[in-house]
Amino acid sequence: MKPLAIALLAGAAAAAAQAQMTPVGRWQSVDDKTGEPKAQMQILEQDGQLSGRIERLLRPGADPQARCTACTDERKDQPLVGLEIIRGAHKAEGRDVWEGGKILDPESGKVYTLRLTPVEGGSKLEVRGSVGPFWRTQTWLRQP
Repeated sequence: MKPLAIALLAGAAAAAAQAQMTPVGRWQSVDDKTGEPKAQMQILEQDGQLSGRIERLLRPGADPQARCTACTDERKDQPLVGLEIIRGAHKAEGRDVWEGGKILDPESGKVYTLRLTPVEGGSKLEVRGSVGPFWRTQTWLRQP
């Protein structure tokens, strides 16, 4: 291969890898206790802020008509499929970290402060929810 072609391919590969270092995309959450797939999420960016919705429930036997009965805000009794669980996160200056938003745990109805960090070249997403000094981190898997 000619040096120019190699340089162009390397540049394209680097750009593609950099593009993956974002939470934007489709993700699979994993149950903390069982390690089994839990739900498929879609994270979008609009005007520099992220939002994320549940696209599909993945647990065997999950009711596709299930609702957020534990929610306490305007999401109360809304269907889980399509429910916005991530709101308002934005990119931290100079880092591949998105923070300042909130994430809802639809099982408990609790809302946590959010930090999203793409890891392993963007193939995984560390999703950290916290209340005061208490926090929990899940690892989500990027989906095609």
